[in-house]
Amino acid sequence: MQIVIGLLLSLLLQNADGKVWQPNSPLHHGVMLKDFVNSRSLPITSPSGTSAGRTTTSAILVSDDVARGGHANVKIARDEEETETVEDFVDTIAKDATATPQVEEQPNNDKVKAISVDHTTDNDHVKGRKKKATSSASRSSKIAKKLKNRNHLNLQRKGIHATLGLFFAAVNYVVPKKTFVPVMIGVSSLALVIELLRYRKEFQWLNDIVFYIAGKGLRKHEMEGKFSGIFYFVFGVTLSAALYSKPCSTLGIIQLALADPSASYFGTKTKHVYWSRIENGFGGFGRNKGILGFLGGALFCVPFNYRLLSLAKFASPPARATLALASLAFGLAGAFADLAVPTPVLTLPKRIFGRRVPPFHVDDNFVVPVFSGFACTQVFKVLSWSQELEFAKYLWF
Repeated sequence: MQIVIGLLLSLLLQNADGKVWQPNSPLHHGVMLKDFVNSRSLPITSPSGTSAGRTTTSAILVSDDVARGGHANVKIARDEEETETVEDFVDTIAKDATATPQVEEQPNNDKVKAISVDHTTDNDHVKGRKKKATSSASRSSKIAKKLKNRNHLNLQRKGIHATLGLFFAAVNYVVPKKTFVPVMIGVSSLALVIELLRYRKEFQWLNDIVFYIAGKGLRKHEMEGKFSGIFYFVFGVTLSAALYSKPCSTLGIIQLALADPSASYFGTKTKHVYWSRIENGFGGFGRNKGILGFLGGALFCVPFNYRLLSLAKFASPPARATLALASLAFGLAGAFADLAVPTPVLTLPKRIFGRRVPPFHVDDNFVVPVFSGFACTQVFKVLSWSQELEFAKYLWF
């Protein structure tokens, strides 16, 4: 009976080449089949272990029932204490015998390439975004290259400045305060929104519009991260109109229109006169400004102020000398406010208490009308003039 079982197992235990192990042929580890048959428990090496590059030691346990003529109930005891029936074992052997030898799994080149392509795509996407941001930022930079810095005379800017100032002064006087101030608040708010957005890459087209409207009246720094002067201009006009009476706010806006550009003009023309230059200023006050520019701006306003006051409707007309002194005082106030703002301007830090803040700076377009309007109220008090002094219908006509 043992011989019959041995022959059956020899038919089942084939090597990978399909050859049958003969009774006298050695097994993989030199164990004779007769020893295998005559033993109840003998370690063997599974062919699957050889093909997979690993060795699994098993023990074939032949039940005592076989020796007593019972049916074969052979089980395989694994190292992991698992048990299998002979049929399961035979199926495993058959699969291992016909299986192609396993080779250590190599990285899938297609997958590697796909991953590389994905990384390349991601890198290209990042580079594309950087390129887009750089391209967007370069639009304002390209415009900045066409513009002059604040040391340039720039007569076009001064002409636009004076024209806008006189226009706002006239509208401020003609339009009722309850109408003019809300409208100017809206204009100031719109200007602020434009300034906050135009340096973002999504709204670079706003710079094109600003440049189209103002042209070379802009300055270089106004396209290099700083707010443009128009925002401070309209905000200064708005605050002056809201704080002071019509005559005083109108005079303050006129000083903005005339004293600011004229002081800049005379300061630029006399910058070679070194004794008149303030250089570092007094604690920053008047830094890089000039005394001659200050005096030129003040005197330039006098004839305009005098003409305006001479046509005003006083309860008792003042002397011409008084009108001249008042006109000079208004001009000095405007020019002094312009002189007080240093160059380069004082700018807020990028962060306050860890929070990013807009790049606000001290701008003469804001300081001049507010300070000049305040100076006018004080002069009116000293001269006992009414705060509601009535000017000519068209101011100078």
